[in-house]
Amino acid sequence: VQLQASGGGSVQPGETLTLSCTASGFSLGDYAVAWFRRASGKEREAISCIDDSDGYSQYFYADSVKGRFTLSRDNAKNTLYLQMDSLKPEDTALYYCAREHATVVGVYDYWGQGTLVTVSS
Repeated sequence: VQLQASGGGSVQPGETLTLSCTASGFSLGDYAVAWFRRASGKEREAISCIDDSDGYSQYFYADSVKGRFTLSRDNAKNTLYLQMDSLKPEDTALYYCAREHATVVGVYDYWGQGTLVTVSS
């Protein structure tokens, strides 16, 4: 099982970046998968999650990104995307995708390596 995060970079405030999280060894549609971020000097923050456990896709967003970030999934490519619009300097962080444990809610058993997003003028 692997998760490969990519798409980070340096942008100016107000710009858009789209992160990708490509899974191997399992199907993204069979697990809840989330994006987290950790800014320098701050605790890790869960920012978005997609969960199909109730038979349909449910999307969750942290208040800090709601209305600006959009999660989507391409099942054919087994890839999760996080489109980040209207980026702010406070969005600067290392972004990770992670798979939730099959039976333990809130526990993430596999993590991608992280992709750095820097928002600065």
